[in-house]
Amino acid sequence: MNLKHSTEQLIALKHDTKISRRAFTKSLIAVPFAVRAQQNPLRARVKIDSERTIGDIDPKIYGNFIEHLGRCIDGGVFEEESPLSDSNGFRRDVMEAAKKLNVTNLRWPGGNFVSNYHWKDGIGARDQRPRRLEMAWGTVESNRFGTHEFLQYAEMMKTEPYVCVNLGTGTWTEAQQWVEYVNSAQDTAMTRLRKQNGRQDPWKVTYWGLGNEMDGPWQMGHRSAEDYGKFALEAAKLMKWTDPNIKLIAAGSSHFATGIDWIGWNRTVLEHLKRHIDYLAIHLYVGNRDNDYYEFLTSSLDLDDRIKTTEGIINAAMSGEPRNRRIHIAWDEWNVWYRARGQQQRGRRILEERYNLEDALVVATFLNSFVNHAHIIKMANMAQLVNVIAPIFTNEKGLFLQTIYYPLQLFANNTKGTALELFVESPKYESKRFGLVPYLDASAAYDNGTLVLNVVNRHRDQAIETEFEIQDKQFAGPVEVAEVNGPDIKAENDFGKTVVQTVTRSTKGDGRKLRHRFSPHSYTMLKAKLV
Repeated sequence: MNLKHSTEQLIALKHDTKISRRAFTKSLIAVPFAVRAQQNPLRARVKIDSERTIGDIDPKIYGNFIEHLGRCIDGGVFEEESPLSDSNGFRRDVMEAAKKLNVTNLRWPGGNFVSNYHWKDGIGARDQRPRRLEMAWGTVESNRFGTHEFLQYAEMMKTEPYVCVNLGTGTWTEAQQWVEYVNSAQDTAMTRLRKQNGRQDPWKVTYWGLGNEMDGPWQMGHRSAEDYGKFALEAAKLMKWTDPNIKLIAAGSSHFATGIDWIGWNRTVLEHLKRHIDYLAIHLYVGNRDNDYYEFLTSSLDLDDRIKTTEGIINAAMSGEPRNRRIHIAWDEWNVWYRARGQQQRGRRILEERYNLEDALVVATFLNSFVNHAHIIKMANMAQLVNVIAPIFTNEKGLFLQTIYYPLQLFANNTKGTALELFVESPKYESKRFGLVPYLDASAAYDNGTLVLNVVNRHRDQAIETEFEIQDKQFAGPVEVAEVNGPDIKAENDFGKTVVQTVTRSTKGDGRKLRHRFSPHSYTMLKAKLV
């Protein structure tokens, strides 16, 4: 018998509320564990009420991010000399895979890169653009992929562009003129320059970020919260005076480095910017450095705590402001990232994380958290799209889809409408950081008669028999089942080898009830019609 597995199963059995302490102890003495596990399968139940709503799910939570970092843009999105690229230099295979992710908004150009990026270097004839020393990631930036290329790419992807301005080494005038160049229809020096460079009509970009991670000493142009708040305020005023229709995202603190008062930073920044911004940006990367599967699978609980704390800070800042003035959270960088973090992070082939099944499960729990906080999370951007901590990985001959691609694809293409508050009763396990943690992690969305349930079974070894009960409607017709799983939690995909992917089948509900057996270490989407 595997003692480690047995211990985990005993914990789950112990916290089964249907079993008394005496009965639990007696069962330990009377029956070998292997037999008990067979006789007492893990069970859970979930109650659903279509009127118990959390908030509208903003499609922008399924965004992504491309930065001039490693092979994300050069060698990923954009590869001029490749036979796989179109006449613009865009990799056709990457674009096809990205379109299937239904990327709803795309953040660019950074990231750390943006804090020394001067946008005028990236316009005009490509062969005449200056090559600059790129100090964030230790390369030389060719500037061959700039404003026109990014916005053309976003148009071809049918995604909303999100441009982040340089508030590190940049100036207020530089930020203002970028908005003017991109969005203005008036006859000015900036719009004439745009037309001279081949674009007659303005792009009308809505979303603009006020710098990146300005709380971090690793950032070029790093400032204190007070200094950033004052500086970003003047940039925000100029940008909104140029185009009152834009939405601004302020750089919040994510407590990356020891000693950063992330709560204090966000309070101070909001005091300066609360009447001008529409979102506060937060970042979070997680990993499994200790190779502790169950602790790793609690990562989304940390996300939940940070969401609640940030929401409280926003609510406190907005006290006394008009009730129709709202600031939401933009979680505009998030992912699993730890293997490639310890490497030398300078050069062209960096941050090329390879993902396994447990990483995909963590990604699914993060997406569950975004849905379960749909009232306050209105934008999220997985970092990044290609090669660099990314769901798509390329070489000169083609690409493969990493494990994390599949949960993101299922959520983005199916989980829409209104987020529902679920009642989940599940077996639990003991976490060092969070105490008792349910094996089942779930979210739900309801959209015009369609119910989508997203469920992660964190249990490494046991399936969980689950009964869903709808309080106010009934199941109608077949239920679509899409499961992301693999042979074991460390299973990875590679070129020519796909062992973790989505497998689909169907089942059916019975009136108000649906029963499903969630496989060990799995993420499953259930999609049903309700009447």
